[in-house]
Amino acid sequence: MRSDADITVLFDLDGVLIDSRLAVTACIKHALRIQGLPERAPESLERFIGPPLAAGFAELTGQPQSSHTVLACLANYRERYSEVSLLQTTVVPGIPEALLTLSEDHTLAVATSKPLAFAEPLLQSLALRDRFALIAGPELDAHQEDKSTTIRTALATLGVTSAVMVGDRSFDILGAHACAIPAVGVTWGIGSRQELAGAGADTIIDSPSELTRAVDHLMRR
Repeated sequence: MRSDADITVLFDLDGVLIDSRLAVTACIKHALRIQGLPERAPESLERFIGPPLAAGFAELTGQPQSSHTVLACLANYRERYSEVSLLQTTVVPGIPEALLTLSEDHTLAVATSKPLAFAEPLLQSLALRDRFALIAGPELDAHQEDKSTTIRTALATLGVTSAVMVGDRSFDILGAHACAIPAVGVTWGIGSRQELAGAGADTIIDSPSELTRAVDHLMRR
């Protein structure tokens, strides 16, 4: 039985629960190559992990998000990612244990900018899906859905207003605050401590083992 203190803990996916850098950067490179565009070093592409990829491809190509070039890059990326993601993605060390502890008192859910069609099978393949009451993410054709929309959808679907967001990028922090919920910034993902602090993270942690303490701290505020 859950306690009266039960709140929902929403998690970003890439960088927080899983390490998808190898798969995502390889697929971005693949899409650029197929479209005859200049390739980039993998480490230079990591900053595009997290927010909607349409925005990333728009920056990389210099074209609007709705342009033929960006949509073609997305299609090439997704075709490749549907195969690569299941082979080149790993669970962040310490996350399974942290989720087990948190699930004793809280409802857990995922709010990700990764299309739901990729997020669900990926979590299943990594044996994490059963930990979450809900996976919220955009449909494949919702190229420009921002994080606040995804978080708002998760909260509405679960029928809750008391929640904490856990993310590794400024987009997660800003999206949470736009929905009037606090946010935990984590430094083991893509975003730096400086990025998270600049976005106004309510607390910042360096290890999954700190998640329960961080959530409890924000509950008491």
